[in-house]
Amino acid sequence: MSSQPSDTPAPEAPGAPAQTSSSSSSSPSTSSPPSPPAPSSTQFPRIIENDPARTGFDPKTAWWINYFKILTGNINSEGQFHYREWRYRENEKADCARCEQYRDWAFAHSPTVRFLREKVEALNGTLDKNNVVCRRCPARLTDDGQVHRSSGGFSPDHGILICANEVRNRSHLEDTLAHEMVHAWDHLRWKVDWMGDKDLKHAACTEIRAAMLSGECRWTREAWTRGNWTLTQQFQDCVRRRAAQSVLARPRCKDDVQAVKVVNQVWDSCFSDTRPFDEVYR
Repeated sequence: MSSQPSDTPAPEAPGAPAQTSSSSSSSPSTSSPPSPPAPSSTQFPRIIENDPARTGFDPKTAWWINYFKILTGNINSEGQFHYREWRYRENEKADCARCEQYRDWAFAHSPTVRFLREKVEALNGTLDKNNVVCRRCPARLTDDGQVHRSSGGFSPDHGILICANEVRNRSHLEDTLAHEMVHAWDHLRWKVDWMGDKDLKHAACTEIRAAMLSGECRWTREAWTRGNWTLTQQFQDCVRRRAAQSVLARPRCKDDVQAVKVVNQVWDSCFSDTRPFDEVYR
């Protein structure tokens, strides 16, 4: 499954306890229990759960009291993350209803979405409200200080997921839906190896194309949403960055170095491929 990174900035790293390592004695006369094996480099980071005593955020307290505590600095950045996720759970029904309204508008009126839908249908595919669904997507805060969240995703077996709680406005949903529809077209056209079981270059190429063609990297989006006011190479840098982030989310990708390397390997051919459009439309 392909997932699109969210634009929402991550909070600062939580105050996780420092990890210390102790060296074993080299004396042969000392008998000590065997040390536990070191964690594998491929082991996933531990997910940080909320502890009111540590974060200051208590879900049993009224939302406005917690919000006031945030304003007065009595809830740290980790607590603010958990407060945000708690509010998303509380507002899930309203967020999904708003997302579905935006989705239906895009299917009816967005030139980009309508065009992509026609091209998907030409390849014997179908995208409608039955397989383009809005759901709440929980984010994860891990002990390495990273926040893992996404705006949407595509699955060849299930369709397109739009993360209702991450949708800021109608334009944002239009970009997210267009991104995932490019993935759908790529899958029908080329049968992409989404998980990178054989070759991560497939994933890198479709992520480059989706970031390029969806409109999510246009200058106004980068400037006003992400605070990137660069005038030179802004579009190319955005496509590279977001493609690498998406490749990094694949389980087969070892680290960010490999993600960037794979994106660079296919960059020239995939960045110049605007199919099914004649050119970059947005």
